[in-house]
Amino acid sequence: MRISKSSILFTFLLMFTSMAGLSTVTHAETLAFKVGKVVTFDDQERVINNATVIVVDGKITAIGKSKEIMIPAGAKVIEHEDLWLVPGMVECHNHTGGGSSDLHDYVYLTNPGLRTLESLVPDNPEMVRARAGGVTTILTIPGSGNNMSGFGTILKTAGGSVEESVLKAPGSLKIAQAGNPERYFYGVGRSFMNFNTRQTLRKAKDYHLARTEWEEGKLAVEPAFNLNWEEFRPLFRRETVASVHTQIYQVLMTTVKMVAGEFNIRTVLDHSTFDAWKVAPLVNENDSIYTINGPRQLHYDRTQRRLMGNAARWWQGGVRKLGINTDSPVVPQEELFYQASMACYYGWKPYEALKGVTRIPAEALMMDHRLGSITVGLDADFCLWTGDPIDPRSSCEMTVIDGEVTYEASEKRVF
Repeated sequence: MRISKSSILFTFLLMFTSMAGLSTVTHAETLAFKVGKVVTFDDQERVINNATVIVVDGKITAIGKSKEIMIPAGAKVIEHEDLWLVPGMVECHNHTGGGSSDLHDYVYLTNPGLRTLESLVPDNPEMVRARAGGVTTILTIPGSGNNMSGFGTILKTAGGSVEESVLKAPGSLKIAQAGNPERYFYGVGRSFMNFNTRQTLRKAKDYHLARTEWEEGKLAVEPAFNLNWEEFRPLFRRETVASVHTQIYQVLMTTVKMVAGEFNIRTVLDHSTFDAWKVAPLVNENDSIYTINGPRQLHYDRTQRRLMGNAARWWQGGVRKLGINTDSPVVPQEELFYQASMACYYGWKPYEALKGVTRIPAEALMMDHRLGSITVGLDADFCLWTGDPIDPRSSCEMTVIDGEVTYEASEKRVF
């Protein structure tokens, strides 16, 4: 088995941060959370009243009715029998996990070698606010001023070092099909942007196929190693996703046909606003596509002369892999729950909206084996709320990440 040079570089970076004196990952003692309600979003979609959740070594080890759960000897019991315990929210379109200027390098229309990993600023003030708003995981991606701006990083909103925070790098490839790259300095239209995106992906795919043939012993001579294309290989193995800034139905239709169709890349349709919901029948044909709507939650449709709730129209079109994003800092990440509330005000369903900021984005980023539900074996990432998080009157009272209490409103309330 060959280890890619990009993996070696990432490992070296983590080793370097540890050698530089930054702390290593630690977990709190055994904890038992006794609460009024747990919304699990597990495979059985259980909602458990008067429940207890046990956390050992940063992982969830037991969930059930309090009268049925044995609390381990010596466990610290955190009792809030008037609060809801829900999975930590996952924001999969974020630009605040690193230095903002470093995430917006618009040198060329495609910048395949760039990535956000090197620009991360763990536990920055925006992450403090994220935790106070119930957001425990983000995908920090480059900007959308060019067609392909590089690779994003999936990280927790807690952790004092890169090693502690990062879950997956690269976490996605950022593509902007249209809707911002038109402002590139010499001006481009959709025809050239589509050509430019396609020819870049073709070069990356050709490189991947050649390296794969050599690794399988079908080529005698090793193809030249190219760092620009190396991190594309998980895309073509469907081990990671493309996050595509795409909106209005013509542009979104091209994304579905090109990125998800022609190149068979697992695709997350970021934004998906204006009248993009008209492409729902085409989206439904590809089971691996996730639609993450936002930050606009409504659109005035001139053909029908009325306001449309974007998420509601996607849902009415049969799209079930549907979530919400903020595009933070366009809308602050701590308002992710409020964006879901707005989606419900304009016609979506509250339970599905809560799932759309927890389980669905975790699945979209291929991280549901770690995040997004209250399931035995998953990371202990969850929040305690005064009520349904989709109700704007509710507030986040406690945030737990990897079994550590990282925000407690009773000690220092942020919101």
